[in-house]
Amino acid sequence: MKREFFDKLVDRLDHLDKGSLQSYFLRLAREKGLMETIFQALEEGIIVLDPEAQISFANRAAEQFLGFKLANAQGTPIQRYLKDIHWDLVLDLDEYEWSQLVRREIEITYPQHRFMEFYVVPLAAVDEKEEGAVVIFRDVTRERESTAESIESERLHALSLLAAGVAHEIGNPLNSINIHLQLLDREIGCLENEGAKTELKELVDVSRKEVARLDTIIRQFLKALRPSMPERKPHRLSELVEETLEVMKHELKDRRMLIETDFPAKIPPVAVDETQVKQVFFNVIKNALQAMDDGGILKIETHVSDRFVSVALEDNGPGIDPDQLGAIYEPYYTTKTEGTGLGMMIVQRIMRDHGGEIEINTEFGRGTRLTLRFPREDARLNLLGAPHHNE
Repeated sequence: MKREFFDKLVDRLDHLDKGSLQSYFLRLAREKGLMETIFQALEEGIIVLDPEAQISFANRAAEQFLGFKLANAQGTPIQRYLKDIHWDLVLDLDEYEWSQLVRREIEITYPQHRFMEFYVVPLAAVDEKEEGAVVIFRDVTRERESTAESIESERLHALSLLAAGVAHEIGNPLNSINIHLQLLDREIGCLENEGAKTELKELVDVSRKEVARLDTIIRQFLKALRPSMPERKPHRLSELVEETLEVMKHELKDRRMLIETDFPAKIPPVAVDETQVKQVFFNVIKNALQAMDDGGILKIETHVSDRFVSVALEDNGPGIDPDQLGAIYEPYYTTKTEGTGLGMMIVQRIMRDHGGEIEINTEFGRGTRLTLRFPREDARLNLLGAPHHNE
């Protein structure tokens, strides 16, 4: 409502008859109702504070953001919900304190995890006669997630360029080694000593296999790191795990690791990129082995639910320090002297491209259980029944 209309109403209040007074108040009620409707329709949260920094009005968005109901919170100090702010200085129009609040971001964990941007406007800044303040909130969770994804994408792009350069520099010597091994194999064939010929030929064959394996690892690494969409085909995850374990059998034997598997026969296949998912299994198994001492035990199981087929890997290593848990997906972050800090970052990207999930349960000093969930193609939505209301 216009200020002039309200002032005129107050001045003429004593001179109005009953009918005119009723007409004016009906108009005031309509305009108040319209303003409240507009406030309730806004996605931004709005809280109006009285001169004592107590809540006098809040729209539905503010109630949802901070987890209260106006009927219960009216008259409650705003300090209860937004702490570490000197509200008395803000309401007294302290320029320094007020300037600190412009576009401040806060993290809210209740009733839902959100990142909020808010600012405070003391009403005295608009009209010297007014007291109190208006607090305006905006949910910036999606913006922060979008920014984080953009940063991660740029980081992955930089890593891809670095990996491509390293692979190129390694690939050329590998080709040269392979050619010389072929020439050496040809020269060995001309030897007359059959014993020496057989022994040298075995050594050359081992060297050629190792060169081929190294070349395969480089190509798989590049394919896993580059942002390429998976080429999905139906596979049984238990078979991919077993093939990965076969590749790593020599390392498992050297470290005297005991592998316990539980693969039920009725687990359905899922559509995955074979090479990428093997890279995932290779990285997480490698991490588990490096976390355990020689002679450790690694349990691998498969499970099925309405939405996912899961592979769970549980080791009896020292577990992960809670302070380090949030950084395990960061590139180059590693707690191992021989680690590159790229393994879990690659795992995360591949699982995300497959629409999958990663869950880590760890207890420092007691081991780690990592679960990889792959979505089922035959999954169906579960519809919940309508709630029963007591009459």
